[in-house]
Amino acid sequence: MQQTNDKHPQNISEKAVPVIPIRDGIIFPSTDSVLTFGRPKSLAALESSFQHERIVCFVLQKNARLNDPNVEDLYSVGTLSRIERMIRADGEINAQVRGLSRVKILSFEKHETFFMARIVEIPDVVEVTAEIKALCNHLTNEFRRAMNFGKSADFLVFMNIMSSENTPAELSDLIASALDLRPQERQELLEMSNVKERLQRLTELLAKEIKVLELERRIASKTQERFEKGAREAMLRERLKTIEKELGEEEGSEIKELMMKLKDAKMPQDIEEKVKKEIKKLSSMNQFNPESGYIRNYVDWIISLPWSIKSKSDVDIKTAERILNEDHYGLDKVKERIVEYLAVHKLAGKMKGPILCFVGPPGVGKTSLGKSIARALGRKFIRVSLGGVRDEAEIRGHRRTYVGALPGRIIQGIKDAETRNPVFMLDEIDKVGADFRGDPSSALLEALDPEQNSEFSDHYLEVPFDLSDVMFVTTANVLDTIPPALRDRLEIIQFSGYTHDEKFHIAKNFLIKKQLESHGLESEHISVTDEALHFIINHYTREAGVRNLERKIAAVMRKIAKKVAEGSKDKITVDEKDVTKYLGPIKFRGTMVEKQDEVGMSTGLAWTEAGGDILFIEVALMPGRGNLTLTGQLGDVMKESAQAAMSYIRARGEKFGLSEKFYQKIDVHVHVPEGAVPKDGPSAGSAITLTGL
Repeated sequence: MQQTNDKHPQNISEKAVPVIPIRDGIIFPSTDSVLTFGRPKSLAALESSFQHERIVCFVLQKNARLNDPNVEDLYSVGTLSRIERMIRADGEINAQVRGLSRVKILSFEKHETFFMARIVEIPDVVEVTAEIKALCNHLTNEFRRAMNFGKSADFLVFMNIMSSENTPAELSDLIASALDLRPQERQELLEMSNVKERLQRLTELLAKEIKVLELERRIASKTQERFEKGAREAMLRERLKTIEKELGEEEGSEIKELMMKLKDAKMPQDIEEKVKKEIKKLSSMNQFNPESGYIRNYVDWIISLPWSIKSKSDVDIKTAERILNEDHYGLDKVKERIVEYLAVHKLAGKMKGPILCFVGPPGVGKTSLGKSIARALGRKFIRVSLGGVRDEAEIRGHRRTYVGALPGRIIQGIKDAETRNPVFMLDEIDKVGADFRGDPSSALLEALDPEQNSEFSDHYLEVPFDLSDVMFVTTANVLDTIPPALRDRLEIIQFSGYTHDEKFHIAKNFLIKKQLESHGLESEHISVTDEALHFIINHYTREAGVRNLERKIAAVMRKIAKKVAEGSKDKITVDEKDVTKYLGPIKFRGTMVEKQDEVGMSTGLAWTEAGGDILFIEVALMPGRGNLTLTGQLGDVMKESAQAAMSYIRARGEKFGLSEKFYQKIDVHVHVPEGAVPKDGPSAGSAITLTGL
């Protein structure tokens, strides 16, 4: 069964009525609205409506910015309305209008001063079913829920929506007029003649508005809670200040605590006065002032530095020697230098800390020796890696004016050490970079100069700090990348690669014990023979240090740990013949010296980072025209050595019993085996010359 809205005029035939464009609103049927009219055409249309039983048609403009819209700027569906009453004021008309029905504009008849249009009513199509009733009840309940969440709506509108006398069509138009919708969405609802579809669409739009209202309410609730909490804290703090003032205790507990820490820090008098001014400034600030946080952080940093705390320096020389020998095998020159420093320090009572620079290939124990020095001296050990540092502020800190400013790494290390005389290791000093943020190596000049670092200035602290008691130790792999000015401040101690014998003793006395502990093994589970260690060193490692050797020992330990974890209780002995079973095929084979001397071949010695090696040089003569061929991936210097050797033989050919033009009938081919390995250097000249002889 279908029905139409009984309160609307029935069977409105095609007729002409005045048309009034509306910028951004829509009058729905069955609703009352108050509108203000000021445009000339709108005022003329209102005057004309009195000749048409006060009936007008309101139509939405497609573009609200147009002040004088044309026919094509208006939608084709509008609302037939009645002017209930009007009030004129200052050239405008305020009118109360009542929506009657949806109408379709068939054609426009443009009047001189306003629009006239021929219209026809669009009746509501509705079938009263249980689903329609359920939709109406749901919309009514949801609208009540929206009002509970704070939706703004006129009380009379709310009462009309809640009325049980509304038809489904009237209810849909009342709710559509009360929702916060865009003009296009309102026009879409106006053009829906099917009431069921209109109710379903309104259900979606009302649910979306309720979600927004819920979110707004949640945000407002949280904001209110924060505001109330802040206001409550401010009120309590003001009361606390008043109480303290009445009791004669005007300073807060935080300020008192800072003053006590300042007194305990025992810093120089001029610095203490500066910090007192900062604390006084902090006490007079409101806690909500952003600058108070910056000042509090600054004061915390400066009073937490160890201005007067030092580690004990009464160290026994014999004990220090024993500790150094326990931790490292070899390195006699370095150990001797440390002991000399201790001896001078003990006799003189005070001396400026030396700036040692350990230079050598990776894995020879430069970093670990720094820890041993600290243990021998009885001091704290701080390590800072400078590899890849490109910002000068990393060394000297940021100015306090920057957000998130902090002191540099040196001051941070001193604070962590909690003593003003730690052993401070600056690791990988040769890998410091430079870019648009400054040159960190230049920032190190003051810190690493014994004549200047007694007044080291960090940008964040803005006061000098004495670093003269700090023993700085730096490490580097090469010296070439260290700037000359910085290198001049360092006492260079070269670390040569370990010999085969030194590697053996390090592995036997240190590495095996370390790896047993790391893998949860005991000496009763495994023993490694001396022959096996020699075999691993010779055939599985080729390095200056012992880092790769430690990895190979760890690989053997893992295999043993697996067997022990599986339940094996027998002690496993790793012999020379067992090494290949655990580590796989041999990686490096020794170079064999020729059993007999042969013409055309000589044996030289070569230097590598892994130590010394034997270098063969071969020469072959063949018929030709005096050309010299060099192969074996030789560098420019080595090629020049070969050419110099050839020139030497040609210049002294008579002394060697050679004919004057011997070289014109032969070609000389000089080859250095192992062509995949680059070779260069000036020291091969004599070996190449002897090969030619």
